[in-house]
Amino acid sequence: MIAGLSPFGMIVAVLVLAAGTYGFRVAGPLLRDRLTLSDTAKRYMTVAATTLVFALVVTATFLEAGEFAGWARPAGVAVGGVLAWRKAPFVVVVVAAAATAAGLRLLGVP
Repeated sequence: MIAGLSPFGMIVAVLVLAAGTYGFRVAGPLLRDRLTLSDTAKRYMTVAATTLVFALVVTATFLEAGEFAGWARPAGVAVGGVLAWRKAPFVVVVVAAAATAAGLRLLGVP
């Protein structure tokens, strides 16, 4: 159970989140012509989105349950990042990152 929610409460929470997500997705096309942003605001929104994604990647790379995840996962992410930067095919990036992390864990690196 998540935060002591009953199964019914979890279903309600999922439905509320789904409705909110759908609302945000519909709001874009509906408000596109009614809202104009300056170039500065557009640039800040792009920077904010990039920063948020980067923060999520860093958090997921280094932490697991609030603790340091070990060195195998960051090494796998680094390999995947370098391959993506070098424009390798997506499947190659994912398999190489997973193989790096799995290989290091097999060798005893946490």
